[in-house]
Amino acid sequence: MSGAFVIRNQLGHYWGKSSSWVNGRHPGQVACWTHRDEAMNTLFELGSQDTNLRGEVMLTETEDQLPKNLEISELPVPKSDKGDNLENDEDDPIDE
Repeated sequence: MSGAFVIRNQLGHYWGKSSSWVNGRHPGQVACWTHRDEAMNTLFELGSQDTNLRGEVMLTETEDQLPKNLEISELPVPKSDKGDNLENDEDDPIDE
């Protein structure tokens, strides 16, 4: 078993690879870091942009380089500034 670090906010959402919050239902969309300090730097940058953010860096188990055993948030994911819901039903983000 190996592990990775993820960022979770006060609503239980995870920072995603698409630079938006996701609920964690699709682990391939959750951003992961191998080093805690990299995740902390990202959390610091996010907190600088959103002063209401209360986030934490968490160590999670991984399987095939994807986080597993994530708690799925039932709260709605915040909308992005673009107005698009960037979360999709695929395990990996789609580049279009």
